[in-house]
Amino acid sequence: MFKRIALLALLVSPSTVLLAQDVEKGSNKKSVIEKPSRDFVMFQLNYEGWMKPDSIKTTGIGRSVNAYICYDFPIKKSNFSFAAGIGIGTSNIYLSNQQIINNRDTGIYLTQAVFINEDATTRNYKKYKLTTAYLEAPFELRFFGNKVNRNRGFKAAVGLRVGTLVGAHTKGRYDGIKIVDKVNTKRYLDPWRFAGTVRLGWGNYTLMGTYNLNKLYKEGAGPDITPYSIGLCITGL
Repeated sequence: MFKRIALLALLVSPSTVLLAQDVEKGSNKKSVIEKPSRDFVMFQLNYEGWMKPDSIKTTGIGRSVNAYICYDFPIKKSNFSFAAGIGIGTSNIYLSNQQIINNRDTGIYLTQAVFINEDATTRNYKKYKLTTAYLEAPFELRFFGNKVNRNRGFKAAVGLRVGTLVGAHTKGRYDGIKIVDKVNTKRYLDPWRFAGTVRLGWGNYTLMGTYNLNKLYKEGAGPDITPYSIGLCITGL
C-alpha cells in the first residue's frame, strides 16, 4: 500500500510543477501586455491672437486655456483613429490704451461694439481685456506611430472644433486703486465658434495651432476680427 502511494506521488509531482510553471509563465505574459493610451484627456495652453484691422491695438500675451475629454475610435487595425469629445475653451485678449464700448452712458445699446482710444475724456485703465468662454466639441482624425503605447512615438492630428459661447465680459483695472470695471455681455459676439485644428508632436506632448473659420463678432455687429492660437497640448489616458 505504501509503495503504491509513493509511486502516485512521484507521478503527480512533475505534473504539478509543470502546471505551476505554465501558470507563472501565463501571469508573466499578462503583466507585459500594455493597454494602449487613447488620449482620453487633452489639456491645452496657447498664445491667443487676432487677425484684425490696424486700428485695433492689442498688447501683452493673449492666452487661452482649453480642456477636453475625448473618446477615441480606432479605424480597424491601422495607425489611424477618429476622436470626438467635449470641453471648455477660454481666451483672454488685452487691449493697448483702448476700450470696447457696448452702450451709451444713457444705457441705450449701440448697434455694434465700438473700439475707442483712451484719452482725457475716457476712463484710463492700467489693464483692459476681453474674456470669452465656449462649450466646445473637438473632432479629430488622428495618426499615431506606436500602436502599443501612444504615450510614446510620433503623433499627428487634424480636426475641427465647434463651440457655443457661454460667457463673455470686458474687464478694466485702474492704476493705483483697487477698482475694476466689468461688463458682462454676449450681445455682439457670434454665438458660435468654428475652428480648424492641427497637432504634431511626440508622446504626450504636441505643438498645436487653431484658426477660426468664422469671425469673432456677428456680421455688422463689430470689427472684422478672426482669432487664432498657437501652443502646447498635453494628452494622456
